[in-house]
Amino acid sequence: MNKIAYLQCPTGISGDMCLGALVSLGVPVEYLTEKLNNLGISQEYKLRAELVQKNGQEATKVHVDLLEHHHHHDHDHHHARHLPEIEQMILQAGLPAQAEAWSLAVFRQLAVAEGAVHGIAPEKVHFHEVGAVDAIVDIVGTCLGLDWLGISSDHAGFPLLYCSALPTGGGTVRAAHGKMAVPVPAVLKLWEMRGCPVYSNGIDRELVTPTGAAIATTLVREFGAPPPMTIKQVGLGAGTINLPIPNILRLWLGESASLQANLTDYAANSPILETISVLETQIDDLNPQAIGYVFEELFAAGALDVFTQPIGMKKSRPGILLTVICHPDNLLDCEAVLFRETSTLGIRRSTQQRAILQREFKQVETKYGTVRIKVAWQGQSLEKVITNVQPEYEDCAELARKHKIPWREIQQLALQCWYLENQDF
Repeated sequence: MNKIAYLQCPTGISGDMCLGALVSLGVPVEYLTEKLNNLGISQEYKLRAELVQKNGQEATKVHVDLLEHHHHHDHDHHHARHLPEIEQMILQAGLPAQAEAWSLAVFRQLAVAEGAVHGIAPEKVHFHEVGAVDAIVDIVGTCLGLDWLGISSDHAGFPLLYCSALPTGGGTVRAAHGKMAVPVPAVLKLWEMRGCPVYSNGIDRELVTPTGAAIATTLVREFGAPPPMTIKQVGLGAGTINLPIPNILRLWLGESASLQANLTDYAANSPILETISVLETQIDDLNPQAIGYVFEELFAAGALDVFTQPIGMKKSRPGILLTVICHPDNLLDCEAVLFRETSTLGIRRSTQQRAILQREFKQVETKYGTVRIKVAWQGQSLEKVITNVQPEYEDCAELARKHKIPWREIQQLALQCWYLENQDF
């Protein structure tokens, strides 16, 4: 089994919300403090956690209290820290290997985004003195916590961490250079770098901070719905501001089947999903002969499948339910055929998803002639699983008529030929 985690972010994500959720899951504050102090910042901050209420729900709030007294040293001490300096601090701190690698990756990602926003190299980005300590504690602390929880890693060494789509937030925030629109430029850049799914939940506040966005876009494997998992424990991390819905980040901790199995099976066996349109109408006053013609016209208009079912209608009249399946771009053409060729006054339409197998036609040469075979398979080229082999009906029918041989015989002969040519299946 793999230990996996899912970040559910109805009100966004920030570094301190991540820390809160991790402490809520049992990561000791003392452990975080002890490891963080190896970075040489023990004089600059204090970490504390408390339980708070958010709209009537209890969650863990982690405070990073910045200590004032170091400001009174001469000015050499609190200059802005640049990326190389922060990387050096992390590398010299003797952190657990995973926590170290993840922390470096998150900081690098944040610096790349900030650099892109300001048009400078990532190495030139400076994290303001206050922001720097905050960001270091949030980022390194979160990586330490994920490592402490023992979340499994993938083959690239990243945690099996998943995350919901992120809310955009809105409005403005005050910043060093005056007011800025939310999402702030660094957050937008991080989303763009990662191709992050986002949506608006209608709350016009800053919901995703640069630190939160950097953690998510660097460490999360996939954004979207939760992966299949058995939930073992849920951690609740509180944000600072109060919002119309509880400002809580929820970190689901659970187990999933082994990753290798997950990844390969899923890639190999997840069928391709496509969107299709379904049209249906019931008819009780049409000459049955017209139905055959309707079928032909619908297929000519691009229908993928057409079928009827006998039904009982009002006044106990027997009728039929006519259903058409087509691609969305053929919907209007198919609908036009139904209105033109039947007596219907209304057609229901719905959009559905269907799972489809990949398919292709192969030809086989039988002693009576050529037959096309439809081969359907699942998975990628490396692990193709052939799931269906069907000789084409019309080809078999044509040869059966021509040679006065039963259709079944031609069909079986065609299959035999295919299997002889493709013995590896």
